[in-house]
Amino acid sequence: MSIPECEYIWFDGELVPWREAKIHVLSHVVHYGSSVFEGMRCYGTPEGPAIFRLEPHLRRMVDSCRVYRMPIPYSTEQLG
Repeated sequence: MSIPECEYIWFDGELVPWREAKIHVLSHVVHYGSSVFEGMRCYGTPEGPAIFRLEPHLRRMVDSCRVYRMPIPYSTEQLG
């Protein structure tokens, strides 16, 4: 299964054009699969889009970054 190409992607702390997002062949993530991600769902509501349980998701993601010693330059409030 391939990921559909989009115009921009989040890479190294910023949105960059999809085709410019490149990683080094010796990157730890390539060889060992080290990464942090948190799946979040967004639903359409009469009041507009709503992300289900956003705060707990963000706390888990920030905690996972801390465990991996991945610096995250944003607080959960900034991410939310």
